[in-house]
This record gives sequence, structure tokens and C-alpha cells, in this order.
Amino acid sequence: MLSIRNLDKSYGSQILFDGASLQMTPGERLGLVGRNGHGKSTLFRLLLGEELPDAGKISMPRNYRMGHLAQHLHFTESTVLEEGCLGLPEGEEWDHYKVERILFGLGFTEADMGKAPSTFSGGFQIRLNLAKVLVSNPNLLLLDEPTNYLDILSIRWIRKFLRAWKNELIIISHDWEFMDSVTTHTAAIHRHKIIKLSGGTQKLYAQIAQDEEIHEKTRVNEEKKRKDVEVFINRFRAQASKASSVQSRVKLLEKMPPKQQLSRIANLDFSFHYAPLAAKTLMEAQDLSFHFDPQKPLIHNFNLSLHAGDRIAVIGKNGYGKSTLLNLMAGGLKPIGGTIKSHQHMKLGYFGQTNIDRLHKNQTVEEEISSANHSLNRTAVRTLCGVMMFSGDTAEKKVSVLSGGEKSRVLLGKILAAPANLLFLDEPTNHLDMQSIEALIEAIEDFEGAVVIVTHSEMILRALATRLVLFQHGNAEVFNGGYDDFLKKIGWEEEQ
Repeated sequence: MLSIRNLDKSYGSQILFDGASLQMTPGERLGLVGRNGHGKSTLFRLLLGEELPDAGKISMPRNYRMGHLAQHLHFTESTVLEEGCLGLPEGEEWDHYKVERILFGLGFTEADMGKAPSTFSGGFQIRLNLAKVLVSNPNLLLLDEPTNYLDILSIRWIRKFLRAWKNELIIISHDWEFMDSVTTHTAAIHRHKIIKLSGGTQKLYAQIAQDEEIHEKTRVNEEKKRKDVEVFINRFRAQASKASSVQSRVKLLEKMPPKQQLSRIANLDFSFHYAPLAAKTLMEAQDLSFHFDPQKPLIHNFNLSLHAGDRIAVIGKNGYGKSTLLNLMAGGLKPIGGTIKSHQHMKLGYFGQTNIDRLHKNQTVEEEISSANHSLNRTAVRTLCGVMMFSGDTAEKKVSVLSGGEKSRVLLGKILAAPANLLFLDEPTNHLDMQSIEALIEAIEDFEGAVVIVTHSEMILRALATRLVLFQHGNAEVFNGGYDDFLKKIGWEEEQ
């Protein structure tokens, strides 16, 4: 099967892999984890032959087919179904039902089958690419953050699909609960190596933490022992009667090369700045109605009160109005009917999908974060930059050169800079790695104000939500309970 031996890969002074190795066995489903920028996507490109290693060997059986989710969107057929059928392997070109089954699972409808791929949003076009990969039934399936383009129902479907996958699979996902539910093994890119074990993410990171603790204790003990030996050698070096003892200790030192102290790996560690507010109700929507197209109402006679300490999750399929609801309540859109009333001292922190596009491209990270609260001095702003992992000179980088994930961290930094008692978070985790998402969950748990979050992650829903806003049955409705309560009492209508 797939074998990687002594892999080296660097970009200038940035080392990604240094003697990294990985072996896979038949039918193994592997979760690949590691911090952003540590080489997960690069490893995929190396496997696909899109890049070459600096040293080492990647080997696999002859005629071993790999399938991966292409991000470029280029379609040649006139309908979704015809385009999907391009993925069918040789000998199965007419098994259209296999394509339809996958397309339906990924959120396409019967009516969508005859539509042109170009008429769909970018997210659905990527789903079409995903369907072509899944139906091709490769020997090794490579999936890089597939849930970023899926809504909660499609995520639940693909979880079942991947659990039944018979061939090999490597998946990168920031949602460890989802990933662990479909994988048999987990591998971490850590300190330029690849560490793998049977089982899930938490088991692997616990093993890494234990190994590093043992390494550090051993290093400290050996360092003390080295110093004691060196003291003995220096003390008795000139005495002929001690020559043999000195020589034996010199040989002992040669067999005890100093262990390297492990460098610290930076983590996001932050808290939201709470603006005290004594009032019980922060915002209230009454009989709220809105649509872009009168033939497709999104929100009708919707009522919601936001109270201090609320943890409300907004859930539903893509395109049903989740982001629109947050934008309405934030004042970015005007309702067609109904009212939205906010407490006069309510202060909103709003992380929106389109808000990232409003960052000023010619400003530096430091300037952007400073603009959110002019009362902060430069030291406080620099501290926030560091918290968002823009330390030192990286705080001087222009927004225009940042990746999508880095821009998300800048926007998060702006929200941290300004005091708030109400947070609107619209899919804030898409560009965060696993450790950063855990830090975000902890920060939300500790925040004294109210939080409304749009998310497709069932892990986050279970961790945070005490009430839900459901976009189902053609409208938005409030459910008083957590996500597991919803699954037990109501459930998703498409799954029934």
C-alpha cells in the first residue's frame, strides 16, 4: 500500500518535513491532523505528484488510483448529472443511479439533475466535484476539509458514506469529532515528522503529550548527569591516579549527546472583552419577515429574544437564510416586516462571512486590529496581534497578502479588541485548525454576554448550544433545548 520513507520538504527556511515516514495498510481510513501551515495540504500535493520531495521516497502499488477533491471549477457537460457521470470508472459509464445517489446525499434535488453546473453557487459546484471523486471509487481517496463546503445534512450523509468506504482514505478536517467517526487511524504532522496510531485524535495528542513530557524529564535528568560528569572530569583531569576514571567518564559523555529542548508550539489563547450590561434582554425580534425573492420567503413572522448568557445556534441547510438572519439582526439588511429592538447599551461583535471582505487590503494586521478600538495603546494592540498568532514582524503584514485563514484571525482579533456583550459568529471555524477551534469554544463558554452562532459542526453544537434556531419546514423556528434534544424530539425532516 502507500509508503512514505524519510521524506524531506522545505520552502526556503521553512521546514515542513524532515525524515518523515508513514505506512498505510489495506482498507485503512486515516485522519491527518496538524497545525495550519505545518504541511497537511503539502503532503497531499506530494502524494498526487503535483510537487516533488527534496529527499525521501513515496511508493505505492502499480495501477493504484488516487482521487482528490479538486478546488478548480471547470465543467464540460451541460447538466449536473452528465458532469457527475464523468467520474464513473471504466465499465460503469451507464450506472447513472450511482451518481444520483451521491448527488442527492450532497444536497442536490431531482430537479437539479438537468440544470447546468454553471447555474449553481461555488459551494454546490465544489460538491459536484466531490461527487465525481466519490463515484470514481479510487484506491486512495484524499479529502482536504470536505465539510467546509457542506451543510449539516450533507455532513451527516457523507459521514455514513465514508464509514462504509472499503478502500484507503486520508482525510484532513478541523472537526475532530466528524473525522474520528469515519477513520480507523490518526496521523499528526508534528515537529516535521509524521506520528501515527490506531484510534482517534484525542488519543494521538495524549500520546504525543506523554512522549514529550518523558522527553523533557529525561533531558533534564541527563543534563544534570552530564554536568556532574563534567565537574568530575575537570576536577581530576590532572591527577594521574584518576586517569582511568576520568577516561571512562569522557567515554560516557560521548555516549550521552545532549537532548534538544523541544521548542514551544504557539497556540491561540484568547478571551472576548465583555462590556458589562445589567439588562436582561439585549435584543428582540418581533414578527420578523424577509425575502430576496417574493416567491421564496426566507423568514416569516419570526420571534426571538436574546438574553444575557444565551448560547443560540442557528442551523439548517445552505441557502435557507441562516446568514441572512444574522445580517438582519445586525442591521446590515432591513426587514420587510416586523421589528428589531436593541438595548441602548448593547454592543455587538459580528464575525460574518462577508465581513472578511471588508478588511482594508492596504492596512497592516496591526492597523486593522487597532481600528476596532482607538482607545487601545500600541502595546495592547500588539498583544492582541500576538494572541492571534501575528507576533513580531508578521503584525506588519498587509491584509492583501494574507491567506483566508489569516484574514479570519484578523477579523477575530478586531472582535476581541472591541468590548461586546453580544456576539454574532457566522461559521467562525472554517479557517481555524483543531487547537484554535478548541480555544474558541473555551472563549465562548467563558464569555459573560450572549452568543448566536451559525455552524454546521455537530461537535460545536453539542458543546455550546442551549437553544436552536432551526431553518426547516420553509421557515425559521426556535427550539428550546440542545442539539441532541432536537435530534431525539424532532430530527431532520430529510432523514425521516
